[in-house]
Amino acid sequence: MKEPRRGTSDGSDALGLGPTASRRAQEHLDETLRLALAAFIRELRFLEGRSERTVQSYGTDLLAFFTHVAERTRRKARIADLDAGHMRLWLAAQHAGGAGPRSVSRRRSALRRLCAFLSHEQLLAGNPASRLPAPRVGRALPKALAAERLAHVLDGNWDQDAPGRRDLAICELLYGAGLRVAELVAIDLVDIDFERGWLRIKGKGARERTAVFGKCARVATEAYLEKRGELGPRSAGQSDPVALFLNARGGRLSIRSVQRIVSRRLWDPVLGKVHPHLLRHSFATHMLDRGADLRAIQALLGHRAPDTTQIYTHVSTARLRRAFERAHPRARR
Repeated sequence: MKEPRRGTSDGSDALGLGPTASRRAQEHLDETLRLALAAFIRELRFLEGRSERTVQSYGTDLLAFFTHVAERTRRKARIADLDAGHMRLWLAAQHAGGAGPRSVSRRRSALRRLCAFLSHEQLLAGNPASRLPAPRVGRALPKALAAERLAHVLDGNWDQDAPGRRDLAICELLYGAGLRVAELVAIDLVDIDFERGWLRIKGKGARERTAVFGKCARVATEAYLEKRGELGPRSAGQSDPVALFLNARGGRLSIRSVQRIVSRRLWDPVLGKVHPHLLRHSFATHMLDRGADLRAIQALLGHRAPDTTQIYTHVSTARLRRAFERAHPRARR
C-alpha cells in the first residue's frame, strides 16, 4: 500500500473543527490515519468543492467514529479499523443514542466516502462500508409561504437607510431568484447584470449557473446599491470592494447574519418565523403553482438531479387536495 499524499498542513485545522477540538480528537488516531483523513478532507474541500458545512459535518462524524473505536479497543484508531463490524456497531449506537434517521444516514455517507477514497488511494482493500444498511428516511414536504401574504410584507414600509435597503434587496433576491443563502452571500458586484436580469451564481460543488430575477428584486437591489457605500468605515476604500452585500463594518455579509436579517425583517403574525431556505421553497412552489415547467425550475434552483425538484410537485398536489376538500360538497362523504 502506498503512503497517503502529504500536504503542507499537519491536519490540525484541515478538518475545519478548530485547533482545540481537532487536536483533542486526533489524539485517538495513529499517524497514517491522521494524514489519510486530512488528505480526504482536503479532497472534499478543494477538489470536489463541497460546501464548508458538508466538510465540517463529515470531519466531525469521522472523528467521532474513530474516537468510538479507540475507546473500545483502548489504542489509537487506524485505517484497518474501518471494517463492517466497527461501523455497524457505531451506527447502531448512534441510533440508540437518539440520532435521527437523517443524521445516521449522513454519518453512513461519511464512512462510505472515506472508504471509497482510501480504496482509491490503495490504503484500504475494497469498500467495507458499501453494504452498510441505510436507515429509512422519510422525506418531509418543504413548506411554502402564502404568496399573497409574503407579497404584502415585501411591499410594506421598509427603512430607507442603507441597512433597510440592503435587507429588502436580500429578501427580494432570495425569494425572487430562489437562491440558497450561501449563494447569496457569495455574490460579487460583477455577478449581477441588471440589463438582462440575471445573476452568476456559485452553487454547490463549485458549479456555476445563471439565475434570473424580476423587477421587484431589480428595483430593490438598485436602490440598495445607491446606499451601499454608507456601510462600513467612513474612510474611503475600507469596505469590501467586490462583495454585493456588506455588513455594518463593510465586510462581506455572513450566512448567519442573513439568517438573522430574514428572521427579523419578515416576521409576521401570519407568516410566523421565516428562514432563508423557506423563501427558496416558496419560489419553487409558487412557480409550479403558476404553471412553470419542472425542468425550468430545476435549472433555476441549480438541482443536479430532477428527483430533487420533483418533491415540489407533491407540495402542489397536497395544496390541490386541501382546496378540493374545502370546496367540493362531496369531498368528505
